[in-house]
Amino acid sequence: MNKVVANAVAAIHDINDGATLMLGGFGLCGIPENCIAALVAKGVKQLTCISNNAGVDDFGIGLMLQQKQVKKMISSYVGENAEFERQLLSGELEVELIPQGTLATRCMAAGYGMPAVFTPAGVGTEVADGKEVRSFNGKEYLLEYAFDADFAIVKAWKGDTQGNLIFKDTARNFNPLMAMAGKITIAEVEELVEAGTLSPNEIHTPGIYVHRIFQGVNYEKRIEQRTVRKQI
Repeated sequence: MNKVVANAVAAIHDINDGATLMLGGFGLCGIPENCIAALVAKGVKQLTCISNNAGVDDFGIGLMLQQKQVKKMISSYVGENAEFERQLLSGELEVELIPQGTLATRCMAAGYGMPAVFTPAGVGTEVADGKEVRSFNGKEYLLEYAFDADFAIVKAWKGDTQGNLIFKDTARNFNPLMAMAGKITIAEVEELVEAGTLSPNEIHTPGIYVHRIFQGVNYEKRIEQRTVRKQI
């Protein structure tokens, strides 16, 4: 199967209104910038987006929020996104805030083909409302279902034509988990090389999980909160 596509527009061509998307990244690190821009240009609506956070007002998923393309956000962190906060408080946006570890575990469960997991995170809090609680060895756990995403969209540092991916530093936080979990996984990479070029010992996501791959362009790689030491 030829997994290489020309660009982001070709990669997201069949993402339509009402789709459920996983979007990799942590803060503004390792986010699929090209695919997000293509989704904004396409103007798809009523999306459910699963992501650790929602970018900032003018970058990342924040661009889709500005265009009212997102119906529901499933995330663990609101971040620095004022528009996200405004839509949440006004009732325009449905939001499911869940513990960060639970977000990761539900991604992992989907990738492993597990329908659900039990976790102690959230027991005794609002997170547990309406969920099954079961006791194991005297400790209570919540039943959390695996995510069911139509597409997983991730960004890697390097990939090959068979879809094998290498992530760099903080970008490894959610991208590899989400790459396993989507029905269709789309990967954009900073550098696309021929199959056999990458060392097997360096690959984080095997190509078996990846359906489409392309080399991205014009990455901004913004920093959400820039903190520097005072000059002495």
